[in-house]
Amino acid sequence: MLIKKVLIGGGTGFIGQNLNKLLTSNGYNVVNVSRMPAANNISWSTLEKSGLPECTTAVVNCAGQQFMDFKKSWTPGFKQNVQNSRVYTTKSLAKAINQTNKKPKVFVLVTGVGAYEPSETIKYDENSPTTGTDFFSKLLVEWEKAAYVDPPVRLVIIRSGAVIGRNGGMIKNMIVPFFFGLGGRLGSGKQYLPWIHIDDLTALIKYSIENEQVKGILNGVAPQVVTNEQFTQSFAKALSRPAFLPVPEFVLNYMLHPERAMIVTKGQYVVPKRVLEYGFKYKYANIDDACKECAYLLPRK
Repeated sequence: MLIKKVLIGGGTGFIGQNLNKLLTSNGYNVVNVSRMPAANNISWSTLEKSGLPECTTAVVNCAGQQFMDFKKSWTPGFKQNVQNSRVYTTKSLAKAINQTNKKPKVFVLVTGVGAYEPSETIKYDENSPTTGTDFFSKLLVEWEKAAYVDPPVRLVIIRSGAVIGRNGGMIKNMIVPFFFGLGGRLGSGKQYLPWIHIDDLTALIKYSIENEQVKGILNGVAPQVVTNEQFTQSFAKALSRPAFLPVPEFVLNYMLHPERAMIVTKGQYVVPKRVLEYGFKYKYANIDDACKECAYLLPRK
């Protein structure tokens, strides 16, 4: 029987945990690279010293410091952590892949749509250039450059939108105020919000592992493009709650720092052109369906 072993960088995070469940339920043997000790985990220092575990058929990196952690101030030190946790982990995995004799078939890196600068007029697909002039687009350029792997390893870079799921990401931050009727749009509400449900993101990663024709940049976003206002109304409707308390942009700039706040106050119109061309099928292609799935207060196991 063919051993299907996947090594996941950041496997204990929000995306990583959901990816673990999907892959293990489909017969994969999963090993996580993490700072947290556990039965199926190895540390980053072990990876550096010993290389890839034997028989690794695919490597995925979804590691990275959560930059929207509101408990953390937007200091130079925190920004450095945001950068290092992405760039260095990617370099470590790419180095381990390049140095091993029996190479995995594919390296999947999950980055973000921050590669595209915010715009109210430009429509981005996977062929759009990345200019790298603000903090996040500069980070994305360096982050993706760190993923270089030697042939014949396929490289797939999934630029994820905001991930919709009850147990993490933006929903985890929003659920309590929205549940008590204290939600509202952010800033003008007119900014675009590229999004994807967690089930579709993990399915897209699995799809990228299993389909040899898939390579290069993929926009990990749902095909339906919405604004922040449209998302707000959809989520409030799913909870059967009002959402009439907007948060002004200047308040977000004050609370989060303008450089970080732009993630929610600015937006990009991003479409998954290549994802659809490859034939990937979305489970949650509509924002109403995605919001309904995670519109409950207490997390479920």
